[in-house]
Amino acid sequence: MRKSLPDILEDGDNGLTSYARELFAQLLEELRALDERLKQCEQCIKASNRNNETVGRLDEILGIGAITASATYAAAGDGKDFENGRHFSAWLGLVPGQHSTGGKATLLGISKRGNAYLRTLYIHGARAVLRHSANKTDRFSLWAQGVMKRRGHNKACVAVANKMARMAWVIMAKGESYRPAV
Repeated sequence: MRKSLPDILEDGDNGLTSYARELFAQLLEELRALDERLKQCEQCIKASNRNNETVGRLDEILGIGAITASATYAAAGDGKDFENGRHFSAWLGLVPGQHSTGGKATLLGISKRGNAYLRTLYIHGARAVLRHSANKTDRFSLWAQGVMKRRGHNKACVAVANKMARMAWVIMAKGESYRPAV
């Protein structure tokens, strides 16, 4: 829309009324102003992230950017409130729910408990990781592609997000740096 709308507005033979042309031009200007405001906000977040070593290390994880890293740190702090990465991932709602009866455990869909905003950020990051992993040959990308083939795209997104959350916990709680799988 950002690319084609200016051409549509300039084309006098497309049947748009002058009122519609004026309205769409105003909306395009509003969209450009919002894009500029978002860039300023992102630059502000990146600037504040530079002052925090933990957020800088979180930002290095594949699929986690400046916004997700700062939101994770803001919500979970140093991560030491969680016993392990699975507890952190469960807190985000990225692990399957369980229903047990008669000694038989049945795994359900993700629990969706916890911080919905963070869970959404991790899922979107996982979607980006999956999209770009198709042509890569590192262990993580091969694992992600294998999960996607076996379980489908949406479940693979949740699995990748779960793994990203567990990596984030290690970086926060243990003070380690991100080491990509080779």
